[in-house]
This record gives sequence, C-alpha cells and structure tokens, in this order.
Amino acid sequence: MLRTPTDTTRLRILAWLKEPGRAADGVTADAVAERFSIPRPAAVTHLRLLEATGMLCTSRSAGRVRYHRDDTRIAEVARMFEKGW
Repeated sequence: MLRTPTDTTRLRILAWLKEPGRAADGVTADAVAERFSIPRPAAVTHLRLLEATGMLCTSRSAGRVRYHRDDTRIAEVARMFEKGW
C-alpha cells in the first residue's frame, strides 16, 4: 500500500468513505472510478490493496461488492506510524 506515496488516491478513498452516507452504505468500484475520474481497473486495484491491508472490508448487495472502512484497523495502523514503526 505504501509503494507509491506520491499517489494519494488510496488516502482520498479512505477519507471519502468516512462521509456519513458512504460509511453506512459503502461504495462499489464503479462509484470510486467515477468519483476520482480513474479507470475502473485502477479503482479495483486501489480497493483490493486497501482490503488486503485490512483497512477496508466488503459486503455484497444486489450481487455487487461494496467496500467499507474498517476504522479499528485504520486506527491500529495510525498508531504504528505514530510509534515510529
């Protein structure tokens, strides 16, 4: 996840998912692609990396994968960085 620190897309996705409506409902890869004006495959890559690191979890709704923040995991990662990981 940290390989491309100059690309803030993943941080922007996490921030967007913190918004009240998004937090409850989650988002699809299509919604991320549209919101950040990136190709769907790029959105899927970002979302899968965030999921692999545990910062996002998924659910299925109407046959579509929806991504949600895992605020507990995000807080753990933030603490690691604060401690100088």
